[in-house]
Parts: sequence; C-alpha cells; structure tokens
Amino acid sequence: MNLSDIPFWGWILIALLLVFIYDVFLQRKHIIQHNFPLVGHIRYWLEKIGPELRQYIVANNREELPFNRSERSWVYASAKKQNNYQGFGTDQDIHQHSYVFINNAMLPFEPSENHINHQKPDFLPCAKVIGPQRKRPFHPQSVINISAMSFGSLSARAIESLNRGAAKAGSYHNTGEGGFSPYHRTGANVIFQVGTAYFGVRDENGKFSMDKLVKLTKDYPQIRAIEVKLSQGAKPGKGGVLPAAKITHEISDIRGVPMGKDVISPASHSTFKDVPGLIDWIEEIAEKTGLPVGIKGAIGKTILWEQLAWSMSKDGRGPDFITIDGGEGGTGAAPMSFANHVSLPFIYGFAKIYKLFKQFEITQRVVFIGSAKLGFPSKAVMAFAMGCDMVNVAREAMMAVGCIQAQKCHTNGCPTGIATQNKWLQSGINIHDKAERTASYLKTFRKELLTLTHAGGYEHPCQFTMQDIHMALDDANLTSTLADTFKYEKDEVPFNGMHSLINLENVPELMDVNE
Repeated sequence: MNLSDIPFWGWILIALLLVFIYDVFLQRKHIIQHNFPLVGHIRYWLEKIGPELRQYIVANNREELPFNRSERSWVYASAKKQNNYQGFGTDQDIHQHSYVFINNAMLPFEPSENHINHQKPDFLPCAKVIGPQRKRPFHPQSVINISAMSFGSLSARAIESLNRGAAKAGSYHNTGEGGFSPYHRTGANVIFQVGTAYFGVRDENGKFSMDKLVKLTKDYPQIRAIEVKLSQGAKPGKGGVLPAAKITHEISDIRGVPMGKDVISPASHSTFKDVPGLIDWIEEIAEKTGLPVGIKGAIGKTILWEQLAWSMSKDGRGPDFITIDGGEGGTGAAPMSFANHVSLPFIYGFAKIYKLFKQFEITQRVVFIGSAKLGFPSKAVMAFAMGCDMVNVAREAMMAVGCIQAQKCHTNGCPTGIATQNKWLQSGINIHDKAERTASYLKTFRKELLTLTHAGGYEHPCQFTMQDIHMALDDANLTSTLADTFKYEKDEVPFNGMHSLINLENVPELMDVNE
C-alpha cells in the first residue's frame, strides 16, 4: 500500500494515534494529558483562551478587572469619536461600598458666549505652574496627560502613537524609565523620567551621569521637566526587569545596556540614600538643567514622606511636583504578591501624603499628579476634589491605541503589538490612526471632565472640594463626604478664571478670545 493511497481521514487517525502514544508513554509533565489522552489537550486550550472567553462571552459589563467592559467601551468609543453615552439609566450598584457620588449644583456654571470653552470646549490647562522659581518653568496646557510607559515595555509604534496623539491634544508625555527614544520626539512636550537604573543618562558603569542629562535636556527642548521615580504602583519597593527577549539593538543603544541579558533595575537609587540626599540631588538637577524636578512614588510607610514635607517647609527646597501612584498596578509586569498586596490604593495613599503636606502648609508649592485607574471623568473629579492638580493615564491611553486587556504585557506576545517588541505584531499598529484616537480620547476626557465641573457649579476642576463628593459607607451614616472620610479639607487652589490660564504661545488660535 502506498502512502498516497491513505485517505485524508486516515492521516487524521494516524495523527491522533501519535498524540495518544505521546500523551500516555512519552510525556511526564502533565497528569491530565496522561490520564485523559487526546481530550486532555482541550483543558489546556480552554485555559489558554480563558481570558478571552470571559472577556467577550462570560463576564457582564461591570464584572471584569482591572477594567470592566463598560469602562473599556467608553475609552474605545471616545477614541473613535463614536457615541459614548449609555441609555436606560445606570447598570451599576449605586449602593455598593465606596461608591462615589458627585454633588451637582442647583444652578450649574454656564460659560458666557465669549468664554474660551465656547471656542475650544476641551481647553483645560493646569491651574498651577510647575517650578515657577526654576529657570524654565512649565505650565501644562492639559490636566490630562500620558503617564510613564517606557520604550521597551511598549513597542516603538505604540510609543510614537501616544506621543503624536499627546501633541495633537496639547498633553505632555512621560517617557517612563526606559530613556528618551526617537519615538518620544514626534511633537509632544515630554517629562523625562529618571529611574533607579538611569537608562539613557548612565555612564559605562551604570551610574548616573549628570553631564548626559544636561546634554539631553539642552539638545531636546521639548523635555520640560524631570521626574525621579522612587517607586511605581505595579511593584513598589522592587526594581524592574526587562527580559532579554525584549531587548533589541535599538533598546540597547537607547538604554545603554548590553544585548542578550535581562536588564534589572535596582530597587533603590545609588545617587542618594536618605531624604536630605534626595533633596540635594533634586536641587542639583534643577540648577544644572534649569527644569522643574519632581518625584513619583507609590505609598506605604509615610515616615520619610513626613521628613520630606518637614524639610521642604523649613528651607523651600525640594520637588516641584509629586506624582502619587496607586497600588492598583499598571503596565509594568510584577510578581503577583507585589501587584496584589504591596502599597496602598491611590485614594488612601494620596490622602495620606496630601494631609502631610497640608500639615506643613506647603500644598501650594507642589503640583500634585494622580496616577492609578483615573482615566475616566468621574474618577478624575474625585482626584481633583482630594487635591490633585493633574491626572496621568497609562492603561487607558493604551486602550485608545488598541489594547484589548489581554494581560500578556510580560510575555512579549501582546496580540495588539502595543506591549511587545515582536515586529510582526507591531506592524498592525497604524500610527496615524492611533495618534488620532489617542488625541480624541484625551480631548473627550477633558471635555466631559469640564461638563462634570460645570454641573458641580465650577469653572475649573481645581475648584472641587472634599465636600463635593460623597462615598457610600454601608453603615448608619449611609454616605459621607470625602472630608469626613479622610479627615482633611483640601486647600483652595488660587484660580482667577479660565482666561488667566491661556498660554498664547501654545494655543495661538485663541489670540482673538476676549475675556
């Protein structure tokens, strides 16, 4: 009998027989495949596609984490300029613990006909200037900006899409700790993040190089501020790891690291060991670059934060802005124990730090930035009411580019090409289209944040107070204001009207707007 005489179904039976023999007699790793040959493979196949099954078939609109289907749908619709409304009332359990209620005003704020938001409905700059005492102060023209996500963890096309989108929306783009890549240089203002490994500004021994940082900021004036990363929400107290499989020659050159080895970021900085050392270093960077300098941290123990606030109150030195990251995690891959249990969620961590700075009467000197699942208007309102001056978005911005929450960021197998260095997977990202979507998401976010602000009776979200937000407590009190819940009142932010925030150099189309 010739092999060509074997029918197609015969080849299928032979293949199944070979799999049967392999499962029972040759492999020793999987009990299920040994005890249930052939059909045991179905179990592993279903396990592999389980997230997709739950995401699109099993889970309801409000069930998934970290972002449920309703939240993702709002981002997608906003990015695509589609209808992002919902009908027939809310589908949320408004009586659940910690549910947030925004107190609307009996008479909402109504912009006059010549108000700037009539001409530019998403115009919403930060009410504060970052580092007004520095040589090059920075006044962000958007309160919604793109958070730290480095080139290496994200693909080149994803970074460029985010940067171009931020430029179109007038937002800034934080580089993350992976260095300043060519894909961060496509139009947006940039905050350059300095991590514990000093990628992009390190010498041949892996130590921080002030000369390289100064040269970088002089060569690229779009770098408007420096952020020193102390920790991040995904893995506070632990350094990062970029697997060798994700390191390309380009990443190696940008970060200043060797090929073929996992790149490990230390848990702490080598340039300082205590709070006075941190302050001295911040002041040295600010003096030599002329730029505002801030810090980013996830919050756990607060004794050193108290020492920082006390020191700043005594001599006026220290960070110009503070980014508070929540323990809700982010785009960085992390051990499960870190992702699930280390550091406080944003709302608790921010309240602790703001209260400290309020105690030492220095909240006006610092620009507070919130970061941790705040990429939705209602959550941003809560953050502003607590004392935030701006909000950074990371995973939500990734969704605007096309992220489907596959949760494979750490595998180099992101199916959308966003969190991978796989050239084939990246090729599906249309940079022009995704930049437009990123810009549309940011603009829609600002516009809806303004709508909520006006409903609360205010012109700018910096005017929200702790009394404007109620939380459900599940006890006899039913609900409580943020002020009663967290035991502090937010300090008033100086604000002289939206027109006072116009920067004509950045927004030339507003030259003819009269107050």
